[in-house]
Amino acid sequence: MTGRSDVLIVGGSIAGIRTAEGLRRLSFEGSITVLEAGPDLPYDRPALSKQVLAGGESAESVRLRSQADLDKARIELRRGCRGVGLDVDARTVRLDDGTAIEYSDLVIATGSAPRRLPAAPVRPGVHYLRTVRDALDLRDAIDGPVRVVVVGAGFIGSEVAAVAATRSASVTVVEPYAFPLSRVLGDLVGKRLARLHESKGVQLVLGRSVSEVGDDGAGGKRVVLDDGTTLDCDVVVVGVGAIPHTDWLVGSGLDVADGVVCDEFCRASAPHVFAAGDVARWPNELFAESMRIEHWTNAVEQAGVVAWNILHPDNPRAYAPVPYVWSDQYGSRLQIVGRPRAEDEVRIVLDDPADDSLVALYVRDQRLAGAFGLNAPSRMLVLRRSLAARASLDEVMATVNEKG
Repeated sequence: MTGRSDVLIVGGSIAGIRTAEGLRRLSFEGSITVLEAGPDLPYDRPALSKQVLAGGESAESVRLRSQADLDKARIELRRGCRGVGLDVDARTVRLDDGTAIEYSDLVIATGSAPRRLPAAPVRPGVHYLRTVRDALDLRDAIDGPVRVVVVGAGFIGSEVAAVAATRSASVTVVEPYAFPLSRVLGDLVGKRLARLHESKGVQLVLGRSVSEVGDDGAGGKRVVLDDGTTLDCDVVVVGVGAIPHTDWLVGSGLDVADGVVCDEFCRASAPHVFAAGDVARWPNELFAESMRIEHWTNAVEQAGVVAWNILHPDNPRAYAPVPYVWSDQYGSRLQIVGRPRAEDEVRIVLDDPADDSLVALYVRDQRLAGAFGLNAPSRMLVLRRSLAARASLDEVMATVNEKG
């Protein structure tokens, strides 16, 4: 059996839902169908490692839209419905129930999944965080006098550690790089983030990777590191990155390389196919770089451009944003704008121990490439605007000094 939708969106992610809503805001009157593989209404994933894990929010409170909202917008959401194949010539998506849906335009918004650590397969006591159910299970697991080992000091791992530090007996973070986030931000800023963790009683094990996760023989877990060190604990949480959901596109003919490869207009390599959110890789003209970004702001902004370009094929808009991501840890706000690299020249323009604030500029080829801020939201807003305007380094420095 084959159905049909004018615009078919595969993935009930923030990118998928915002694309559908963007089409309606642009007065699109055709049919819109969103396929969601999971059983839940769409929800806000960043809140899972923050408010939900901390216990301040219920699963219902982080829903993006209610069923009534979707009905009012005439967006058909089909839950528990997974795309398993794509025929770009017939403009058809094959579903896991054996049926298919034809489309006039297709948006791939299937997001990403947690990268699995071979040494830590999913089993009792070992957690990965992606879904509402994952967050609720982990919230229960870390509530009480338990020992927690977090593998990975990226944003997800660090946010989990920050919550666990307020709810559990002890928290240890294992990170293969020299410092938290030093792979992207370098050692200077990484050292500062290490101090933030340690000031809250979190133990860091840096420069080490996990070789094995097993049972300790007493009902707990034993984490074995690459140097033979063992860490006994009750709960293991793995946060080592994410992989885009593209397996279902094998054989479709689409260009896929760590994401769905798109042009600057978010168009995939077949006519009438677009991608948005975590799964999309596209050339950002502002930075002369191919990007795939796994953050909320990008998903929302890219969805708006995709909606426009579906409806205006003769007048498409290039998608060239300044990337922006934030994280809340231990009551502090961390922000990154642009595309900082560990090898860039780092200039500290604000370092105030009184309010634990820090702003670091990342300079490449005598231009601002990115910035990191700790408890400095107003300055980071200005720096994002400076990057968007392609301001010179002298202009950036003058603006920063004015703000100081």
